[in-house]
Amino acid sequence: MKIINLFSIILLANFICINVFCQIYHVEPINWWVGMKNPNLQLLVNGNNIGETTPQINYPGVTIKKVTKGDSKHYLFIDLLITKAAKQGTLGISFKKAGKEEYSYRYELKKREQDASAFRGFNSADAIYLLVPDRFANGDYRNDVVESMKENKMDRTFPGGRHGGDIRGIINHLDYIKDLGFTAIWPTPMLENDMPAYSYHGYAITNHYKVDPRYGTLDDYKELSVKMRQRGMKLIFDEVLNHTGSNYWWMYDLPFKDWLNYPDKYMVTNHRRTVNQDIYASDYDRNLWGKGWFDKTMPDMNGQNPFLANYLIQNTIWWIETLQLGGVRQDTYGYSDKTFLKNWSCSIMNEYPNFSIVGEEWSTNPLITSYWQKGKKNHDAYTGCLNTVMDFPLQAALVQSLNGEEGESYNAPFTKLYEALANDFVYPDPNQILLIGDNHDMNRLFMQLKQDVALTKMALTYLLTIRGIPQVYYGTEILMDNAPHHKNDGLIRSDFPGGWKDDKTNAFTGEGLNADQLSVQTYLKQLLNWRKKNSVIANGQTLHFAPFDGLYVYFRYNKEKTVMVVMNKSDKKVTLDARRFAEILKDRTKALNVLSNEQVDIKSGISVNPKSTNIYEMN
Repeated sequence: MKIINLFSIILLANFICINVFCQIYHVEPINWWVGMKNPNLQLLVNGNNIGETTPQINYPGVTIKKVTKGDSKHYLFIDLLITKAAKQGTLGISFKKAGKEEYSYRYELKKREQDASAFRGFNSADAIYLLVPDRFANGDYRNDVVESMKENKMDRTFPGGRHGGDIRGIINHLDYIKDLGFTAIWPTPMLENDMPAYSYHGYAITNHYKVDPRYGTLDDYKELSVKMRQRGMKLIFDEVLNHTGSNYWWMYDLPFKDWLNYPDKYMVTNHRRTVNQDIYASDYDRNLWGKGWFDKTMPDMNGQNPFLANYLIQNTIWWIETLQLGGVRQDTYGYSDKTFLKNWSCSIMNEYPNFSIVGEEWSTNPLITSYWQKGKKNHDAYTGCLNTVMDFPLQAALVQSLNGEEGESYNAPFTKLYEALANDFVYPDPNQILLIGDNHDMNRLFMQLKQDVALTKMALTYLLTIRGIPQVYYGTEILMDNAPHHKNDGLIRSDFPGGWKDDKTNAFTGEGLNADQLSVQTYLKQLLNWRKKNSVIANGQTLHFAPFDGLYVYFRYNKEKTVMVVMNKSDKKVTLDARRFAEILKDRTKALNVLSNEQVDIKSGISVNPKSTNIYEMN
């Protein structure tokens, strides 16, 4: 087992040791709440020979339903029933052996800050700012290096190293993000990643209940949430159900032999996303897909183990309650066991009926991505409670259309984009799909579009005016890219200029940005703040017309307002005949050009400059 300093245990743990040789290392969840819809709680207790003891509780409204020993003698799983009669307070757990108390542990039950129904998730009225905390801003230089951690150095010259960004850096720049027009922030994981290298990205978690000290403390995380809510913003928690870090504390002594998939050897997943639905798929391929490791340093957790499943479900709930979250983004969604994913998503949504979860299913095939959305009638009758999926199919089509990669598509350009949107019939709720231009795992949008400023603006316009929930990756607003390298993760996650005190360029203030960067930053800000004021974009219906002459025209509309978007990819100025769109324009003759704030006469023709987008607003 992992050796823990006894003095530290005595100082930090909230237990009384009766026997000089006893040690309790972990009790998780580390606290819970009274008044939960689900009255059941399963405690994981990890301690020296704890499996040889019998736990007892004497607390009003709380009873022990069941006790299960792990395969390891150092684990117990205690199933509690917390009734409505239970009040906040500290309950004592006595661990006895042969009638003699070996340990006594004090476990806190808290009062909830708000009712579960008050938790509001993100939706199509929101716009999400995705950032990598280590690379966004350094607000506390005291936590740059933590000597006790395996990667205990900082090197901003190394793309794969730690650069010092932290929670305080995000807090310090909340007003910048809000002023741009964003209503939600999605930081990549900030839990402990005590790995010897490449720990900055956060996806190799080594403790599900501990904030990585190089980012700050749990109190810092709570402060971030509070200050975001004060600004009317939502905090999204990035979670990983599929895998963990190879230096996780339980790797030294697994609770059950099947806690992990392939616990004794490395077996890499085949990444074959189709096997979840493929009626011809072999069991071999299905098993390797769902049970193979994501990476040599990322063991695959076995969601079929009911105790691990409970552990992960409760951990999600713990973070929602602790941070008062506005949503969860679930990494590598389809890699986990399907039944577990159903139980996990439904457990969360049953507890928080107005919450939001987005799952990452990285496929450009909408038949694959739509499989997971709540309400989908699948051929195998699979159902879940995931309300949001990431729209990788539309992202690919957007880039291909703007780059002219249409292939043999009929009447190109924009045909791929037009046809991709036409696939929305496979989604139960297209308005709750997460739209992306890029993210932390792919080439930056500006690079994907061959560093074309006009096309980047066009892409952003589309993402912010079409159906769904837009997400923008930090730095896109200032044309950050990863040139000249193709798919270099460290460069894709480069430092945001101005986030460090010695930076010569400061994107937060605009100092040192070139004209193109300032132009895109201003453009995005204008669009986002206009979007916030127009519910027709968030909740309106969509009507689009087949592309023609290098143009793509679509409308967002409701009873109160109609918005017309014209994308002109050609190198020539085009004047449109409004009669083509008579079925929706009807007898309208005037419109407001949103970008220029000018009233225009659309009856005489709609003019669009080369490689540009016009947005018209009309009542």
